[in-house]
Amino acid sequence: MSEQRNVILAVVLSLAIMLMFQLFLVPSPPPAGQQHPPQQESTAPAPITPYDIAPVASGAMPPPTPVLSDPAARVAIDTPSLHGSLSLIGGRLDTLTLVKYHVTPDPQAAEITLLAPPGTTTGTPYYVDFGWAPVTPGIEVPGATTRWSADSQTLDVNAPVTLTWISPQGIVFRRIVSVDAHYVFTIRQTVENRSGAPLTLAPYQAIYRYGTPPTQGMYILHEGPLGVLNGTLREKDYSDLKEDGKVFKEESEGGWAGLTDKYWLVALLPPQHQKSTVRFLHQMVSGSDVYQVDHVGPSQTVAPGATITVESGVFAGAKEAQLLDHYVETLKIPHFDLAIDFGWFYFLTKPFFHALTFLHGLVGNFGIAILLFTVLIKALVFPLANKSYQAMSKMKKLQPELKRLQERFSDDRMRLNQEMMTLYKQEKVNPAAGCLPIVIQIPIFFALYKVLFVTIEMRHAPFFGWIQDLSAPDPTSLFNLFGLIPWTPPTLLHIGVWPLIMGVTMWLQQKMNPQPTDPIQARVFAVLPVVFTVMLAQFSAGLVIYWAWNNVLSVIQQWVIMKKMGVKI
Repeated sequence: MSEQRNVILAVVLSLAIMLMFQLFLVPSPPPAGQQHPPQQESTAPAPITPYDIAPVASGAMPPPTPVLSDPAARVAIDTPSLHGSLSLIGGRLDTLTLVKYHVTPDPQAAEITLLAPPGTTTGTPYYVDFGWAPVTPGIEVPGATTRWSADSQTLDVNAPVTLTWISPQGIVFRRIVSVDAHYVFTIRQTVENRSGAPLTLAPYQAIYRYGTPPTQGMYILHEGPLGVLNGTLREKDYSDLKEDGKVFKEESEGGWAGLTDKYWLVALLPPQHQKSTVRFLHQMVSGSDVYQVDHVGPSQTVAPGATITVESGVFAGAKEAQLLDHYVETLKIPHFDLAIDFGWFYFLTKPFFHALTFLHGLVGNFGIAILLFTVLIKALVFPLANKSYQAMSKMKKLQPELKRLQERFSDDRMRLNQEMMTLYKQEKVNPAAGCLPIVIQIPIFFALYKVLFVTIEMRHAPFFGWIQDLSAPDPTSLFNLFGLIPWTPPTLLHIGVWPLIMGVTMWLQQKMNPQPTDPIQARVFAVLPVVFTVMLAQFSAGLVIYWAWNNVLSVIQQWVIMKKMGVKI
């Protein structure tokens, strides 16, 4: 009996240790087949100009410049998913809000702001720039202060906008911008050489983000520069670029690269069958941190009277899993779904996510979908769990005999263990079998936690009553009597209704199990429901609901088995 208690205790405590380890210490590795080969890094200072990617050795790429925009010089963006504008000064994509996503669960709340222009007074500059880096000396190309002309005042799904600028040498630059119904902009840049001499240029795209953005600060979630280059996921932290002063640089055929937040992504989509050089870097501009992701394509020579065209894309929006999968299929963007950090248990988290969204499509509520999903998981592991609960019931039936053995051989530990093992063998009981439900729960718990934490579909998803966001902790608290007392408890004391329900169900399940005869083990087991209640109170409400409901189903299953076996409950 003592050995069984030790095994179960070790497994339960291991669950708590692994949970904390996953939350605070373990970086999220890529899924199988996406391991990181050695990366090319340069320790040279991050350049502003010239842009140092061969063959544009003598070219100049515009630095991030805090240029004040003319509010009147803009082309409005109005689609079912996006509001914002293009700046005619510089031709940047620099103002964008997300129509379907709001700051709070209130549908009347302000839309999420994704991009903001240089010189903004309402947010931190965050924008996307496009252009040409000249290889031929003396060529004037459009830059940060260039004033473009537009053929329309509004960009929408059915109406692209053409921006035009003519250089002093007579070179005509055009930028045709279109957008789909979701979050992908397509940019077709053309150069018409009306000068009398050939010229060589290289196309580029760049994302500039001023200031170090606030992050979750958790190793289970990557936020910062990332991309898939040569079929491999690359991730860099903001701190890596800032503290090391290194420039990540890699040549890749196709792929994508950008900056990710927990739920939002801005990514450059170069031509998928063309090589380009991608960089992640940090630099100081006018005392501000600026994080930059850019790519430059191969240089091209335009003969007098000729025209060249280069097409690329930009994703700027919410990381909706099914939409990213759609772009993988339609735009052939490799591994675009890895923009969502499904983490270590990728082989579980993504199927779990698809199962939850399928159930949500049937019932219309992610909370109910979690309850149904829990039933499905219980059904899948039913045979194993059934054997485990039968073994635990046998153990509970043997408790009187085990107690007599402990009293008889209290002074002879070796003889006691021998007699206990003989008894187990006679009764055909496996003392470790009771650990199986807990062991099974560990990867399921982690995978479901990851799904609830990183997927935007769970953000602001309501359940019933006071749970209006399944991805956030239960907003109620025992220590202000669930809102009756006008006081906001500290985080440690923020223990809501659902964590308490979970703790009670865990205590009930524990009482149905064979009780430890060792007093120290008994005291440890007695406090575990309290420990888990406090710990899980800070987790997403959806996860706590899953755990509580899973406990209820386990109690019912165990009660039925014990009843059939004639074990006293």
